[in-house]
Amino acid sequence: MSLKIGIVGLPNVGKSTLFNALTKQSVPAENYPFCTIDPSVGIVPVPDERIQRLSEFSHSAKTVPAVVEFVDIAGLVKGAAEGEGLGNKFLSHIREVDAIAEVVRVFEDKDIIHVAGKVEPLQDISIINLELVLADLETVSKRLMSLGKDVKAGKKEAIIEQGALERLRKVLEAGKLTRGEALSELEAPFVSQLQLLTQKPILYVLNTSEANPTVIAEVRDKIPGPFVEIDPIFGAGLDTLITAAYGALNLMTYFTTGEDETRAWTIPKDSTAPRAGRAIHGDFEQKFIRADVIMWDKLLEASSYPKAREKGWVRTEGKGYIVQDGDVIEFKI
Repeated sequence: MSLKIGIVGLPNVGKSTLFNALTKQSVPAENYPFCTIDPSVGIVPVPDERIQRLSEFSHSAKTVPAVVEFVDIAGLVKGAAEGEGLGNKFLSHIREVDAIAEVVRVFEDKDIIHVAGKVEPLQDISIINLELVLADLETVSKRLMSLGKDVKAGKKEAIIEQGALERLRKVLEAGKLTRGEALSELEAPFVSQLQLLTQKPILYVLNTSEANPTVIAEVRDKIPGPFVEIDPIFGAGLDTLITAAYGALNLMTYFTTGEDETRAWTIPKDSTAPRAGRAIHGDFEQKFIRADVIMWDKLLEASSYPKAREKGWVRTEGKGYIVQDGDVIEFKI
């Protein structure tokens, strides 16, 4: 499955520098706002020693790791939700990603201007999140207005959607993100189709390049969600960021391995075996019969599939099996 992470932040916080370090691709990183107008995209492999060891075990001709797609999105500014700067374009690009990597500048550098005139990381977070909130508030309010006729007509689905959106509107009006708001199984599909920005997982990325350790510690204690610390200039923390981005969507990896190919497959945690098979092809879900499963390290310990079978380490699992991170699977359809 595709995993797309949008790199977001105010101008001149190090977004493009980070993107360059992640993908080794060249995108503009000049010292002025709005230098990155169109988003750049880079495909980055998820660091995972297991796939290389399995590939060597199978003498595979090809090795295909799990990947994260990073999208470098131009800098947001205060007022983006009302179209300030290039706000509408930026917000539309954020709407297309699965999760947000919110880059926050912690370092001081008199040669690199800050759009607000001074470096205040927590204030930067507040500005960005408020723009996401305001954009969603407009989206929710418009949708509620369009639902009015169907609600008056007593249509069940419209009434369910209205209830969910009314709750979310109260959260947004309080200036808060909506991701923590519980939704029922009936409500979730209606909210999902709106692609609300504040429903997306946010990973805060602290750009600590040569920053004062005391300042870093002060900011670290007040970050309103999961975060990683990186120094994109020297490449420190990049693997942690990639792995954290992969985990931000509650995803995991299983493997297939053989002489032709060893591949890492990305699936949601708690997936059943048929659902995991869908990552390969729809037929693997629809025509699923059973799956032979072994944990990657036990396969390597056995040194071959026949020996693993002799030891009873290869299990035959049915449709109800919940795939575990690190499983090596052979599907039977």
